[in-house]
Amino acid sequence: MGEWRRLCAGGLVRAGVRLDALTTYKLGGAARWFAEVGDYAHLSALADAGAGAGDVLVLGKGSNVIVSDEGYGGLVIRLVGDFLSIRHPDDRVEAGGGVGLPRLARSAVGEGRLGLEFMVGIPGTVGGGVYQNAGCHGTEIVDVLEEVEIFDLRTGELSMVAPDSLCLRYRSSAVKPHHVITRSWFRFTPGEPTEGLEKIRAITRWRRIHQPGGTLNAGSVFKNPPGDAAGRLIDALGLKGMRIGGVSVSEKHANFFVAGADATAEDVRRLVAEVRMRVRGETGIELEPEVRFVGFPTGEASK
Repeated sequence: MGEWRRLCAGGLVRAGVRLDALTTYKLGGAARWFAEVGDYAHLSALADAGAGAGDVLVLGKGSNVIVSDEGYGGLVIRLVGDFLSIRHPDDRVEAGGGVGLPRLARSAVGEGRLGLEFMVGIPGTVGGGVYQNAGCHGTEIVDVLEEVEIFDLRTGELSMVAPDSLCLRYRSSAVKPHHVITRSWFRFTPGEPTEGLEKIRAITRWRRIHQPGGTLNAGSVFKNPPGDAAGRLIDALGLKGMRIGGVSVSEKHANFFVAGADATAEDVRRLVAEVRMRVRGETGIELEPEVRFVGFPTGEASK
């Protein structure tokens, strides 16, 4: 506790920072400890304080996170500063862990570096995208990822890691909570910016038509089961519009749950659990949440 107080006194950590404004649902309580980290020295200070030994959440855009109304009892890290940089060396595209994936897609296209356009449809960060092997429109992060830089909060070590060692699979990886993805490098195909811009426009149009933009949501709630789509299963059971408290299943896309002004994080948890139970009961298929529940008791989202 003394170390954390010292870090707070030095301005490296803040206590009791609310997280609702940092998530796309705009829900949830406060973090016990919160750090906006802009350089490696700051990460080293956190490691020296024993940050890796406790509960750690690296929070990007908060686009697939539901924070408990009671808050989060550990340390929340948000990457800023140099970890928001994008560079274009000759042979790769380099991006800090805090860079938004849509921004990275547009930056690469502007330099005539094609192949990352799919990222415009993922409202998260580079770090979160690698952590979850995010993807859309038939392409995943693993398909374009060449190398990852990871800072280990337990050991204080900075390592270069090949994608093969991260076990990147459908919406999962071997990245641990005490691993901070500080920087990543991506391969690209040289091409005309106009070609890439058209792909970006097509993805943006598709999202506008098929997904509930302009609402408070966290993207796809469930992972797609093998050979099927979670949204199709939920829709087939007539669950569009189903509501618990201030949260409802979107009428536009059944795998998106939309929060109203009176919603709580507990409403989201209950609706996820209820839809999951109904799909299991009617089809025998166990839907696995793609969203992450933070600060809830272990297993709470399935109750």
